[in-house]
Amino acid sequence: MELGMPENALNFQPVLTGEMLLLRPLKADDYDGLYAAGSDPAVWAGHSAKERYKPEIFRQYFDAQMASKSTLVFVDRVTGKLIGCSRYYVAPDQPEAVSIGFTFLNNSYWGGVTNIEIKRLMLDHAFKSVDDVWFHIDPTDIRSQKATAKLGAVHAYDAVLDISGSLVNWMCFRLTREAWVRVKSNHGAPRRA
Repeated sequence: MELGMPENALNFQPVLTGEMLLLRPLKADDYDGLYAAGSDPAVWAGHSAKERYKPEIFRQYFDAQMASKSTLVFVDRVTGKLIGCSRYYVAPDQPEAVSIGFTFLNNSYWGGVTNIEIKRLMLDHAFKSVDDVWFHIDPTDIRSQKATAKLGAVHAYDAVLDISGSLVNWMCFRLTREAWVRVKSNHGAPRRA
């Protein structure tokens, strides 16, 4: 359990099943499948870690996600392939809320309903236990900023935080349960095209 969260607040490694995807806890033997999903440089082009497609850099990322004990992999239910991952965490400046981040999605799944289903599953699970979900986004990652805003999250402030082992500048986006309910009611459940 992450620091700051009440004892029975949130299961950080649930199994979440959607129409197109299965989200499940990351396992040590997921490395090859997850690396295959993240080995294209285009996956990281808009990200601050632009060289994460390289095996030695991806290995560091994978090991950090394993150590967190809060990472979920995304499994395409049709193909059985791993297509990315994300994780829950508690940020040092928001100890009573949960954050979602350290996310990547294979670029062949961009621009459609996949990201919405991932976020719907993860947010619906989180909002059973907390009132606010936070996203910490690199100021240069415009793609993630736009995607997060589409969820109903609002840029609340900027901060220098140690979320992953060093102090980094973050744009901090807050999504309230009420805003998420409004977004879901306006857009409905995502469907496979």
